[in-house]
Amino acid sequence: MNTSDLFSLDKPCKVHFIGIGGISMSGIAELLLSRGFQVSGSDNANSPLTESLTQKGASITIGQSSDNIHSDMDLVVYTAAIRQDNPELVAAKEAGITLMTRAEILGLIMKSYKTPIAISGTHGKTTTTSMISRMLLAADTDPTLSIGGILKDIGGNFRVGNSELFVTEACEYTNSFLSFFPKISVILNVEADHLDFFKDLADIRSSFHRFAALLPADGHLVINGAIPDLCDITDGLPCSVTTFGMGSENDYYPTDIRYDENAYPTYTLNRPGQAPITIKLSVPGEHNVLNSVAAMAVIDILGLPTQVCLDAISSFGGTERRFEYKGTINGVTVIDDYSHHPTEISACLTAAAKKEHNKLWCIFQPHTYSRTKSFMSEFASALSLADSVILADIYAAREKDTLGISSETLLEELKHLGTECYYFPSFKEIEDFVIKNCQEGDLLITMGAGNVVKIGEELLSMK
Repeated sequence: MNTSDLFSLDKPCKVHFIGIGGISMSGIAELLLSRGFQVSGSDNANSPLTESLTQKGASITIGQSSDNIHSDMDLVVYTAAIRQDNPELVAAKEAGITLMTRAEILGLIMKSYKTPIAISGTHGKTTTTSMISRMLLAADTDPTLSIGGILKDIGGNFRVGNSELFVTEACEYTNSFLSFFPKISVILNVEADHLDFFKDLADIRSSFHRFAALLPADGHLVINGAIPDLCDITDGLPCSVTTFGMGSENDYYPTDIRYDENAYPTYTLNRPGQAPITIKLSVPGEHNVLNSVAAMAVIDILGLPTQVCLDAISSFGGTERRFEYKGTINGVTVIDDYSHHPTEISACLTAAAKKEHNKLWCIFQPHTYSRTKSFMSEFASALSLADSVILADIYAAREKDTLGISSETLLEELKHLGTECYYFPSFKEIEDFVIKNCQEGDLLITMGAGNVVKIGEELLSMK
């Protein structure tokens, strides 16, 4: 069956979302509402996203039940987080309603645009997508945007535009990005992660190769030239390939990198066939230098005005939960960061070390038992870049504790490295410890993909 017979933006119908309050699902629902679709959905709790959708015409139920599924629905959309025994999913199957994953419907939406852009990689997707989005907005291209975090410029994670440009993050987990139809793709990096789904790094690399191979002959791939055995991913592709990275062997590369007191970098961007340009960023760290280099490569492919885009990327202050300044309490600066993989942690703490401070504290909440077990020693090594580490319990997310590891296991690894480290089973105990021990001039980072952000917010509420 032709995919357009299953779903097309030009054919409004009745669509139900299981888990409509998710950051990506809510954005898709918003887009469909703007195109005249009848949208319904369910979630476990109200949120600003569900309230916004309700105001725009969606019918949302809190709590999931088979009663929410009706035979006149044309399509039911669900995410990888939805279990197969979910009552709504079971009811939809029994009713014979067409089912699609979030990735499948997002892929079909992409087919409706002339220039879909997909940003992938183990790290940096949200920041790079946001950088590109901000430059597209500044250049008045009126894009449709789907971002994995909150971009202040659009007051959310999704923007419905009226041009042929569509920009989205492309996540490799459960091979979601293989359902996409990009014209321009970015691969920022390829490392081991999501080992609860992938067998090993070779399996992950194979998935990224398949993602790159989705590009048509007139498409473009922007890829990090430092990825080991790059040819395994790029060989045989019909599209144009542009590399970026730290060395002059790449098409796009930075030189003369220097940092100010906030760890914000300024550098010279070298581009093929064009004069070098100076870029000053308002986000910290070498990892953001690379993110911005990749973003500028995309801008050049699109042929957008350089100066307008330079001004936009230079004033980009990041997205929520990406080295986000939360406030100051008793002279202690509080930063929140989403890092939950050893490479991300290392990049974040390396950037933090360049920011003026006395002592660097990191409150880390490990994310999922499988990731914590797979990267135990790597987590310890990365976290040891902080002067002192405070560990919260593992955030289980989609998993159950069946692997016999805990934050106390990580505590022992850190102590073996000689790192000052503490573990507390409750957020309240962590907050009490911080109040007693952090001193004026210290830098405190709450870190992880779970709810660790609440610790910093609670501390700041005590002012």
